Amino acid sequence: MPDFSALPLPLNLVLFTAGAVVVWFAGSRLTYYADAISNATDIGQAAIGIMLLAGVTSLPEIGVTATAAIAGNADLAVNNLFGSIALQVAVLAVVDFLIGRKALTAAVADPTVILQGSLNIIMISAAAAAMVIGDVSVFGVGLWAWGAIAAYVSCIHILSRGRGRRPWLAAGNERVEREPVGENQDHGSSASDRESKTLRSLVVKTAGVAAIILVAGYVVAKSGEAIAEQTGLGSSFVGFVLVAIATSLPELSTALSAARRGLFTMAISDILGTNLINIAMIFLVDLLDTGEPVIGRMGPFAIFGALLAVVLTALFQAGVAERRDKAILRMGYDSLLVLIVYVGGVVLLYTLRSTGT
Repeated sequence: MPDFSALPLPLNLVLFTAGAVVVWFAGSRLTYYADAISNATDIGQAAIGIMLLAGVTSLPEIGVTATAAIAGNADLAVNNLFGSIALQVAVLAVVDFLIGRKALTAAVADPTVILQGSLNIIMISAAAAAMVIGDVSVFGVGLWAWGAIAAYVSCIHILSRGRGRRPWLAAGNERVEREPVGENQDHGSSASDRESKTLRSLVVKTAGVAAIILVAGYVVAKSGEAIAEQTGLGSSFVGFVLVAIATSLPELSTALSAARRGLFTMAISDILGTNLINIAMIFLVDLLDTGEPVIGRMGPFAIFGALLAVVLTALFQAGVAERRDKAILRMGYDSLLVLIVYVGGVVLLYTLRSTGT
């Protein structure tokens, strides 16, 4: 494997950008295959978003986490996970801005989305609490890390039983104009836009896209780590912001593509499902890292990053619950607030970068 730290900074920036571009286009294609698989198998949008899109679009985070943890850079690994969680909520706000003039959260009728958001808040808050109180090793892995992977399995079990729940209806005489597009019109795309593919062909092509995303994610991880060293910004800040941006490109690409096709529930389930996976990957970091439990080694930077992710998720959750179909600057009020809080949080994190973890 090439030593990215030995490469000049301009070349690492080129590699980082190239990897990010590949991830973007692969993620865009993934949505098409996910929609086709949903049609071929009669699996709902929320389930496809949780099981397929979230799993595949998490591959860059897995690549970053594994390579950074093996290299002993737990700061980059952990902060990339929490940075991705925070950024991906902001991604939903960007999607809201790009697709229309009404609030994205007013278009989601599936109650599974509210359940996903609640589980996200619980797991991220628990992670922040664990960073404060510390962790102990059990069979070489932190006790909280064992709890994180067990909680993730429980979340998937709970969410898998959510199909068929009654839609989240607007109160009184309110009407949700965008809801039928995403929920009732056969995924908002005409038959002429679809190719006739067998399920086996779709699965093979999806696996190919997943492999591309994994390789590109590795390039992004290693070049991003080298950029952190060469610029002096530090692994924590680069992991939370720069690498998180690149590894979140699949989510932005798939969520935007899904929303444009009217698959609003799938788009949001992809984001929230990926964030659940990110918390579970604390276990992977602990398993591959050779030191003490990583969650107990995190400091103010990672704690604030986790709390920022909690606040952003809660803001979006409030928007889904309120279902206010009004917009400002082409996005919902909740989306605008999410973007403002995210930018403010990144500024504060920049001031904390000298604290390391």
